Amino acid sequence: MSEAADTGQVDMHAANIKIFKFQDMVFHKITLLFALIVLAALVGILASLAMEAAPAFKTFGLSFLWSNVWSVPDDEFGALIAIYGTVVTSVIALLIAVPVSFGIALFLTEACPTWLRRPLGTAIELLAGVPSIIYGIWGLFIFAPLFAKYVQPYLQQAFGDVPVLGGLVAGPPIGVGILAASIVLSLMVIPFIASVMRDVFETVPPVLKESAYGVGCTTWEVVWNIVLPYTRVGVIGGIMLGLGRALGETMAVTFVIGNANRIRGSLFAPGNSIASVLANEFGEADPGLHISSLFALGLVLFLITFIVLAISRWLIHRGTRKQGS
Repeated sequence: MSEAADTGQVDMHAANIKIFKFQDMVFHKITLLFALIVLAALVGILASLAMEAAPAFKTFGLSFLWSNVWSVPDDEFGALIAIYGTVVTSVIALLIAVPVSFGIALFLTEACPTWLRRPLGTAIELLAGVPSIIYGIWGLFIFAPLFAKYVQPYLQQAFGDVPVLGGLVAGPPIGVGILAASIVLSLMVIPFIASVMRDVFETVPPVLKESAYGVGCTTWEVVWNIVLPYTRVGVIGGIMLGLGRALGETMAVTFVIGNANRIRGSLFAPGNSIASVLANEFGEADPGLHISSLFALGLVLFLITFIVLAISRWLIHRGTRKQGS
């Protein structure tokens, strides 16, 4: 009787194992399908952009990338103006946003009173959810007039006679332009970078910081020598997240960049970005080289974003390897 019961238990256990294996197999296939759907969507987007952009590259060749002519009546198109505006506004936005975000994250994790930490952190996260068109409207109707009246004249007075810097602030103070777009972009990416930095700063074990404070380190020494090395990978990821947001931002930049198809050395001069060109011209583009060139701009923006993400992954991998060693 006991042997029969033992045999039944063994058979039931074997049946349960088969069921579990089947469930694991189904779960694996479903998750693999989800991953393949994302990959297929990515490949489909890239293929469709390449197909639509082919006529433009066939007509202009690779010179499309460094040509600074964008003339719809003459069917002459080049991406350099839009690439320049995209890269310059994004880089300046990061130069402004990263120090500010670092200061916000440092204050929230090291110096902020307990009663203020949660509402201030929530307010910063809410800023990330503000639609970009709201930033654009604010930038055009509120920020740009104040910038033209109070900030640009002061910058010209302070740096107008300085070599190199004088050229960067030359031109009429009209409010809109490359620098105005960069400042608005920085305000948009600060919540993303600051939130990520705050979260990774909070992952530092308290015992490490307390030990550093115990041997007489200042707050800055703790942050520079303990917190930043420990969270280097997360900080890089947050910065790259902000850069990706800045590269692809459309409506806010369209409102304040000036939408001029030319390159000037002055940051006060109006310009264009890839996203603003697409937003302004795609709806009214005629079939042919014009719309194909717009698709080509979209492909270029896709590739720039891919390069940025690849660099981000390389930096994160390098930081992880250094930590491991």
